[in-house]
Amino acid sequence: MRPVPSVNFKCLVQAFTAGLLALFVTGLSAQTWPSKPVRVIVPFPPGGASDALARTVAQKMSEQLGQPFLIDNKPGAASTIGIAEAAKTPADGYTILLAAAPYVITQYVYPKLSYDVRKDFVPLGLLQTTPTLLVVNPALGVNTMADFLKLSKSKPGQISYATPGGGSLPHLIGELFKQQAGIDLMHVPYKGGGPALADLLAGHVNSSFLSPIEVNAHTKSGKLIALGASSLKRTPALAALPTFAEAGVTDFEALAWFGFVGRQGTPPEVLAKLSEHLQRALKSPEIHDKIAQSGDVPAGTVQEFAELLSREHGRWERTVKVANIKPE
Repeated sequence: MRPVPSVNFKCLVQAFTAGLLALFVTGLSAQTWPSKPVRVIVPFPPGGASDALARTVAQKMSEQLGQPFLIDNKPGAASTIGIAEAAKTPADGYTILLAAAPYVITQYVYPKLSYDVRKDFVPLGLLQTTPTLLVVNPALGVNTMADFLKLSKSKPGQISYATPGGGSLPHLIGELFKQQAGIDLMHVPYKGGGPALADLLAGHVNSSFLSPIEVNAHTKSGKLIALGASSLKRTPALAALPTFAEAGVTDFEALAWFGFVGRQGTPPEVLAKLSEHLQRALKSPEIHDKIAQSGDVPAGTVQEFAELLSREHGRWERTVKVANIKPE
C-alpha cells in the first residue's frame, strides 16, 4: 500500500492568501481606474485623418475621465509596428490602440506577425466608418459604373488602378472588386497615397479606390469622376452617388473604418468603462458632427464593432487567398 503524501498546509495557506491578494489588487485597480494617463497608440503618422480622429475622440474621453489620453504615433510597415507595440503592453487598461482596416488585412498578408489580433485584443467600440469611392480620370471616357464595367470587360488587364502599395486597403478593395465584378484590372502600386493620386490626376493611371476626403475637391472641380461608393447603402454625405451594389456589383461592401481596441485580459470593469466613455464621446454633439463631416458615426458599441471585425476577417482572408497577395 502506497503512503499517502503529506500536505504542506503552510504552503497551501500561503498560496491561497496570495490568490486572494491578487484578486483584491485586481479588483481594487479596476475600481480606481484610471489613476494615471492612458496611452493611445496610433499606428499611423501624425497629421493624417486617422491621427486627427484619434486625438479628437481621445480628448473627449480625457475630459470625461479626468486623466490625460496621450497619443503615441507608431507608424510603419502597414501599421504592424504600432499593433505589435500595443500587443506587448500590460492588460491593465492604460494602453489602447487605434485599429483600422490594416489591423485585419495584415493578419493574412503577413503570415509571420508577432501577434494575433483575434487573440491579443478585444474591441472597445467603433469610431467611424467610411465608404471608398471608385474614381476615374475623365480621359478614360466613362461617366458611370456601367460604362466602366463594360470597358473593363472589353479590355481585360488594360484598365489600371493606382494604390498606395501592395496589401493596402485600396489594393484589397480593387482585388475584391475584380472578383465580384468578374473583370481584370491592372494593379499599379505606389509608395503612398499622394503619388498614386498625383498620377491619377495626371492621367498616367486610369482609376483608383480612394476616400471621399481625398477626392472631394477633385470631383467637384471635374478633375476626377466618382462612379460609385463601396458601402452597401448610401450614406448621407454621399446621397447622390450610387453604391457599387446599385451600379451592378451585387452585395459589394468594403469600408474604411476606425475603432479602439484594448488588450485581451484587461479587467472587465475597465473594458466596460472604456467602452461606456467612448460611446458618450461619440454621442456628444461636437464630436458627432465633426466625424460626420468625413464619414458615418456608428453607435460605438462593442457588439457592433465585434460584428464588423468578424465580417472583415472573413472578407479579407478570402480576398487575399484568391488574389494570392504576398508581402512586398
